[in-house]
Amino acid sequence: MATVDLVIPVYNEEHVLAGSITRVLGYLDGHPEHRWRIVVADNASRDRTLEVAREQEAAHPGQVAVLHLPVKGRGIALRNAWLTSDADVVAYMDVDLSTDLGHLPALIDPIAAGQVDVAYGCRLGKGAVTNRSFKREFISRTYVFILNWALGLRVTDAQCGFKALSREAVRALVPLVHDNKWFFDSELLWVAQRNGFRLREVPVRWIEDPDTRVKIVQTALEDLQGIWRLRRHAVPRVPGRASRGR
Repeated sequence: MATVDLVIPVYNEEHVLAGSITRVLGYLDGHPEHRWRIVVADNASRDRTLEVAREQEAAHPGQVAVLHLPVKGRGIALRNAWLTSDADVVAYMDVDLSTDLGHLPALIDPIAAGQVDVAYGCRLGKGAVTNRSFKREFISRTYVFILNWALGLRVTDAQCGFKALSREAVRALVPLVHDNKWFFDSELLWVAQRNGFRLREVPVRWIEDPDTRVKIVQTALEDLQGIWRLRRHAVPRVPGRASRGR
């Protein structure tokens, strides 16, 4: 039985957090093959998100834990939650639960079995089913094209909020990732690929949340800056592993 920390990064999500935790716990109760824990990583929320999270922690001891961070950024939330975890597998998903929970076994089981180092959700490839606006679909596909062309990153979707890694992969890869915001996901996959880690894509059912906190234009500009930075610097190497170069 593997231990799994499922991280949910949040910022001003008081209105949905309790309901999402209830839904996730209900799903996990039906999957006793692993020992699960939900970790709510609060990114300096200004509403009652942290209070709600702590109420859930008190109501579900051992099943829900809270990590409070005084600064915003999905990357910094995952960095702190994952590197301080002693679970066999660490993962994350968005609080809106846009990704169908039914895909968790496909994400977690191969890592727990030692078959894969990194697994990531895919909304754009074969087998994926999505319900999203044309604008976001176009931006996502354009972004993946740029990643493939500029960095040689062989993925179909880099930014889906649904990923998992082995404990060993986290400790080797996360310290090499510099971004602390939305580009964290893309940089993580790039570093993993370049260092020869085993990646697996998981096609998912995904429904767009109209209440998203993502600022599309700002995020796109930050992503392009991140891509330019990676192109200009040497591939960060994991000690003891052969880098694949550019």
